Amino acid sequence: MPIKLPSDLPAYDVLSREGVMVMAEEQAARQDIRPLRIGLLNLMPKKIQTENQFARLIGATPLQIELSLIRMSEHRTKNTAADHMETFYRPFSEVAETGEKFDGLIITGAPIEHLPFPDVTYWKELEQVFDWTQTNVHSTFGVCWGGMAMINYFHKVPKHDLPHKAFGCVRHQNLMPASPYLRGFSDDMVIPVSRWTELRREEIEAAGLTILIDSYDTGPCLVEDPAHRALYIFNHFEYDSGTLKEEYDRDVAAGTPINVPANYYPDDDPNMTPLNRWRSHAHLLYGNWINEIYQSTPFDLAHIGQG
Repeated sequence: MPIKLPSDLPAYDVLSREGVMVMAEEQAARQDIRPLRIGLLNLMPKKIQTENQFARLIGATPLQIELSLIRMSEHRTKNTAADHMETFYRPFSEVAETGEKFDGLIITGAPIEHLPFPDVTYWKELEQVFDWTQTNVHSTFGVCWGGMAMINYFHKVPKHDLPHKAFGCVRHQNLMPASPYLRGFSDDMVIPVSRWTELRREEIEAAGLTILIDSYDTGPCLVEDPAHRALYIFNHFEYDSGTLKEEYDRDVAAGTPINVPANYYPDDDPNMTPLNRWRSHAHLLYGNWINEIYQSTPFDLAHIGQG
C-alpha cells in the first residue's frame, strides 16, 4: 500500500521520482474502496493450471479481487472438461453484449506461435477484444503470445521465428527501476522463458514504446504501452516451479527434439528437482500492477474508458 504524504512535502517529489509508492493526503481522503474486477481471458489449453497461476499472483495483495474467467466464444478447448468451462467461463460475446467493464484484464499466451496472426481461428474475435479493452478495461496485461498479439495489433510490431526454442530460466535486466511496475525489483532477475518466437528491440522502440525489462540473451521481456493502458510481457513470471519440467518431459515423451531448459535444474541435470528463483519478482510485478490499477481506476465502473 502507498505511503500517505502531504503533496508539498519535499519527500513527496523525491520518493515519487525514485518510484516509491506515495499518495497525497487529499487523494487519500477522497478515495473509496471496492473490489477490483479483474478478467482473465484464458487462451491456454490447460485452463485450470493457468487459472491457478494467475489467481495466485493477483490474489496476494491486501485488496479484494473479483476474478472473472472469459473464453473465446466459438473456440472449444480439448484439454479441459466441458462442465468446468460451462460452470466457470463466459464467452467474450456475452461479456461484450452486457457492456461489462473491468479494472484489469489479463490475456494469456497460447501455443500457436507458429501461426501468422490472421491464421488463428479466433483472430477476428480477438481483434474485437483488443478494441473492447479501450472502452471497457482500465488496464490490460498481455502475456507471452497474448502480449505479442496485442503489440502487433496496436503497433504492427512483428514476431520473428527463432532457429531454436528459447527455453529455460534466463537472466534479465531492470531497465526502468523507477517504473511503478518495478517497485522493489532487483537490478537483474531470473525469468522463465518458453517460446519459439521473439520481438526485437529496435522494432519495439521504433513504435515509441518503453522496454522495462530486457535480456541480452532472449531480448525484450516487459513493455509498457501507456496510450493503450497496457503492459506486454513475453515471458512467464506466472509459471509454477514445475511448469518448465512438464513441458520438457512432455516433449521428451513425444520424441520432439528439445534442449534441457537452461539454468533451471541444479547443474542442468533433469534428474534433479528444479528450484524456483522467480517467485518473489512474480509477486512483485503483479502486485505492482494491481496497485497501479487501484490507484488510478475510477470508483464508478461506468466511467472506465471515458478518458
